[in-house]
Order: sequence, then C-alpha cells, then structure tokens
Amino acid sequence: MAWLEYLLPLIFLTPLGAIAVVVLALRNLHDTQVRSPFNAQPLHGPGQALRDRLDRIFSSLFLNGALGPILVLTPLVYGMGRMLFAPHQNWLEWAIYGLLSTLLVILFGFLLMLDYQRIRRVKFGLACELAVGQELARLIRPETHPYFVFHDIPADTFTIDHVVVTPHGLFVIETRARTHPLDATGEPRRRVVVERERLRFPDWSERQPLRKTRQATTWLSQWLTRAHGIDVPVRGVLVLPDWDIDNEQLFDDPIVVNGEGLAQLLIDTSLGELDARTHDRIGQALIERAALRNDRHLQRPSA
Repeated sequence: MAWLEYLLPLIFLTPLGAIAVVVLALRNLHDTQVRSPFNAQPLHGPGQALRDRLDRIFSSLFLNGALGPILVLTPLVYGMGRMLFAPHQNWLEWAIYGLLSTLLVILFGFLLMLDYQRIRRVKFGLACELAVGQELARLIRPETHPYFVFHDIPADTFTIDHVVVTPHGLFVIETRARTHPLDATGEPRRRVVVERERLRFPDWSERQPLRKTRQATTWLSQWLTRAHGIDVPVRGVLVLPDWDIDNEQLFDDPIVVNGEGLAQLLIDTSLGELDARTHDRIGQALIERAALRNDRHLQRPSA
C-alpha cells in the first residue's frame, strides 16, 4: 500500500512531538507576577504594565527558541524516514524537505531577532519608568503628606503611567524612553526642542507623546467630574529621562522635563488648593480605579 510509505515515517516524529508538548506545557514558566498575601490581588509597582509586557515577550522568546529547532528538524527527520520506506529515491522530494527546513530556519531566526529587539526596547522603557517612579517616591515621606502616587491607572482605552495627588492639584505624568543618536565623534546628542505640537529630537520629531499626555490629562479631569462630581485642576507632565530639554518658547502644556528634581517640581507647582475632603475623595476614586486594572489582569487569559 503506497500510503504506508508516507504514514510510517511519522513514527520518527514521535520524540520531537513529545518534546514540543513539554515545551508548550512550560511556556508560562517565566512569570514574575507576585500576588498580595492579604487579598490575592497582583502587587503593582511602577512600570508594571511594561513588566507584564516583558514577561509576554520572554514567553514568546522561549517558545521561538525551543520550538524553532524542533520544527526545523521535522522535515529532515520525516525525509529520513521516507528514505527507509520508499522503494525509489525521489530527489525532488528530498530537495523540498531541505527547502522547508531552510525556510523554517529563516523564519525562526527572524522571530528571535524580533523578540530580542522588543526586549531591548521594553527594558529601556521599564528603566525609565522605574527611574521616574523612584523620583516620585520622594513625595511619600511624613513631612510632605498628604501626597499620593498611583502607577498605571487604566483609562478607557489606554493606561496613564503615573498620577500624583498633592494638596494643590493633580498631576498626570507620562514617561517616554528614547535613545540618544550619536554625533560624528560618538558622543550622544541629548538636546530636544519642545514646540507647541511636537518634540524635535536631533534626527526626528514626534507629536504623539504630547498628544498622549494631553489626552490623559483631559481624560482624568473629565472622569473625576463625570463619575465623582469633583472639579479640580489637572496638569500634565511629560518626562523624557536623560534628555536636555530646550523649552525656551515656554510651551508648558504639558510641562516637559527630564525627570531630575521631578518631586520638587510637583511640590513647588501650585494649581489651586484642595481641601482635605476633596483630596481624600480623589485618592479613594483612584484606588477604586486602580482595582479595575487588577480585575482586567485576572480576567485576561494566559499568553
């Protein structure tokens, strides 16, 4: 029976299939999510959204790195089985098996390179988030209470990096990580010019960071008014860590800074006084809003 010539070589794929099953079973082995021992909710710190994204990328890297060699060998192993059971050698068929393996090598090489680049970008963004979070942590000390700092507040379709509640207003803080281009001598070019609608970096310009910061500021103000009846001043702050900010034209909506002295800037910037009752209502509203983030995390299926 001719069909047995194609069926019997599948026996040789059994070990590869067993390894693939083990790899898929272990794909969620890299999970750094830590839950509170008090209420079993995920513990959340600065840049947690990027941490979760990094976990998913590492899971993808693990799958591509482990499944890649298995799938690359599959056509070759099957082809060797065909050689044992086929009465005649068809060199065109063997060439097809070799071509499939070559294409799979190229595909998984590209996927691994893509994962590597994504990990570099996300780790750099996480480093900037942690640096800003560390700077904001200086607000939380006895002599400056009541200052509240919230991280990764979920809006309707996006996430706000940080929200700071002070006795004299609210601040929405967005962080953007950008690497420095090098000049002819290999020195980093750190100057960024702030215009009303865009940021001019040395070799490119961007509008989205300013738009996103304004969007987050508007959303927070409208959400507090709509959902809680609280009308308070909200100011946006865009942080570009390790950049020299050229803000000579004084476009300060939002405020653009490099993160140094951020805590003191928020202390010194007065938007209007908040009474204790309003201050506490805002804090409670943001705590409840942050709980939605944990609910979404629990409902999201594992990658």
